[in-house]
Amino acid sequence: MKKFILKKCENFAKNLKLERLSHNFTQKQVADMINIARQSYQAYEVGIAMPTLENLLKLCYVFNITLNDLFDM
Repeated sequence: MKKFILKKCENFAKNLKLERLSHNFTQKQVADMINIARQSYQAYEVGIAMPTLENLLKLCYVFNITLNDLFDM
């Protein structure tokens, strides 16, 4: 189970960065859209932090995707 969760977290970080780049957004732009610091957003992309559920939903809204898309389920 632990490996499964770690894999989903890795997928999340990778997918988040790909989504941001595909929309031609900077980390700062996305961070501003969801009202967090750029450093906090950067931590999501490198996989050292996970967003709150509220911020996950905001990210889905910004990129017009589902949670399943973000976690590659």
